[in-house]
Amino acid sequence: MTYTSALPDKAAIGLSILCVVHCLALPVFIVVVPNSLALYLDNESFHLWMLVAVIPISAYALTLGCKKHKRNSLLLLGGTGVLFMIAAVTIGEHYFGELGEKGLTLLGGVLVAFGHYQNYRACKCSHKE
Repeated sequence: MTYTSALPDKAAIGLSILCVVHCLALPVFIVVVPNSLALYLDNESFHLWMLVAVIPISAYALTLGCKKHKRNSLLLLGGTGVLFMIAAVTIGEHYFGELGEKGLTLLGGVLVAFGHYQNYRACKCSHKE
């Protein structure tokens, strides 16, 4: 596997994990850290900036991987995760409440991370052949 195809997968996995940690750890962080910093981290702009980073990296890495290993299901898996994350940001809280928004974000983040992990493994295996 070339460095070019592995780096975007690793970046997308890291961003997805960061998103999941943000959703799970924020309530604890709000209790521990002074309110001014915690309120800044709870800002919706965090989710938007994560999407701005995740969407192009995921599209690039998964498309590049699918060209290499021909497993289009991984593109669908990662794309579904991105769609869940977009839904969480755009309609999540309005239709499903704060808990629903967190659930959509967590599900999306896990799907994106798993899709990129599988993409990374498939690229690694196809490179050996």
